[in-house]
Amino acid sequence: MKKLILIPVLLLLIIGLQSCKKDRLDVEPVGEFLSSNFFVTEDQVFSGLIAAYDPLGWSMAYGQWISYVMYGEIRSDNANAGGDPSNGDQPGWQEFDDFTNTNTNTIAQPIYRRNYIGIFRANTVLEKSQVNTDIVKRYKAEARFLRAYYHFELFRHFGPIPIADRLITPEETDLKRNTMSEVFTLITDDLKYAVDSLKKYSPSPGDLPSNEVGRVTTGAALALLGKAYLYWADLDNDDPMKFGLAKDAFKEVVDLGVYELQDDYQSLFGFFVNNTPESIFEIQHNALYTSDWSWFEGIDGNGIVQLCGIRGLCEDHPDYQAGWGFMLPTESLSNHYLADDQYRRDVTLTDEAELANEIIASGGSCSPVIDITQNNPIDATGMWQEKFANWKDFAGTNENGGDPNLTKTANTPVIRYGDLLLMLAEAIHRSNGDDNEAMAYIDQVRERAAGPGDNTGNYKTSMDIRTEQNWSMMDLIWYERRAELAIEGDRWYDLVRSGRANASLFTNDGNKEANFSDSHLWLPISLEETAVAPNLTEFPDASLFQ
Repeated sequence: MKKLILIPVLLLLIIGLQSCKKDRLDVEPVGEFLSSNFFVTEDQVFSGLIAAYDPLGWSMAYGQWISYVMYGEIRSDNANAGGDPSNGDQPGWQEFDDFTNTNTNTIAQPIYRRNYIGIFRANTVLEKSQVNTDIVKRYKAEARFLRAYYHFELFRHFGPIPIADRLITPEETDLKRNTMSEVFTLITDDLKYAVDSLKKYSPSPGDLPSNEVGRVTTGAALALLGKAYLYWADLDNDDPMKFGLAKDAFKEVVDLGVYELQDDYQSLFGFFVNNTPESIFEIQHNALYTSDWSWFEGIDGNGIVQLCGIRGLCEDHPDYQAGWGFMLPTESLSNHYLADDQYRRDVTLTDEAELANEIIASGGSCSPVIDITQNNPIDATGMWQEKFANWKDFAGTNENGGDPNLTKTANTPVIRYGDLLLMLAEAIHRSNGDDNEAMAYIDQVRERAAGPGDNTGNYKTSMDIRTEQNWSMMDLIWYERRAELAIEGDRWYDLVRSGRANASLFTNDGNKEANFSDSHLWLPISLEETAVAPNLTEFPDASLFQ
């Protein structure tokens, strides 16, 4: 296997600029494009924008799986790493699972690098564009959204990080962490700019042409703006004013009138089901290009479909093929669902008995249904996730070759309407708003959770549940977020932002319970970075959360 050398991001970000300095060139380039003579047409600016979008779709970068979905679930009480029986499969993910990662973890640096590359490319569009037409104003609005998104993802993993609101010069390699307020000010300012410009220069979300699906819209910018305010408010001593700003942004998305809950929760996760009317923003994965193990910059297929498929599944299953057995659901997640909420559980989780029944119903027969010896005995619970199913129908969807394990095309939802309704309810409640209004939004999600069709009178309302369980409003909201969004990647980040990440979550999971400490709330910035930036601290200290 080739040895990978990870160049520190701060050096990577300045290479392009340094190499293009006038005094470093003997002659003007002929027949070549550099940043100094590119971005002079709309098409060239658009090419730069597509480059800024590209890192969104990397489920593998520089030889490592980097999905935020996997991190948000495996780090939490929803799932464990899984993998092969040796427990030595993907050691970086095993470290995340067991809270044993250090600043030399092999995955943290690619996560950091991927997002700063995205920021660099967005900044290049913003600073180098030499055109000022309406279409380029739209491109710049999208670039501002992308810059905000990449900063937000960095914050969710590493806490307050160095902001990059411009192209970094060679003299600025020794960056230090900014404060939380500075990071979120950049994020929210970028998103407010994106909202205002997209309203002027972009089609409305409901009128987006089919060949532009997946691009940033007003709805996506408003939704991420609300989510950024939600996190900022939660981490800033439950600031009701910022929760109010989150509420306003979410409410504006609802008022657009273009998003709706899918009638059947299960239909959100079928084969090739992408960009539904519930999708506000989702990462597009494609199999149009050759992807193989030697392409280390970024794999554009959704690698976690294969990585988190059912390990040891027999070939007779009518719909699924075997995967590599990562992101194994926990008993804690399975037990989370209330008795009247089994439909959402069954859509999210499967077990050997259910798989066997599906095989029998299709006329197949095999024994064993699952070769359990192939599964990690430490993490196996007899359950597997189904939201990122490894469908047999993915075979042959990539006509241009490439490794079929790397070219599967299930998109990754970032914010869907069900998620937004729950965030809106939270923002209303925590900004001292009307709880009856908040529960009405939650009840839209609960009605759909009961199954397809009109469930009026056939499901317990938010008030019913609160009374029956003796729950506070926040108990209800946290229950719904975990049940609705399980295996979609938000769990760990919700726990951290709300101060609920603690050792008690991992009772009966010896590794996690024993190893967890507050130092694990954030990933350390890798040794590759701090070695070239002495002022860049490995972890954020308390003074930065202001």
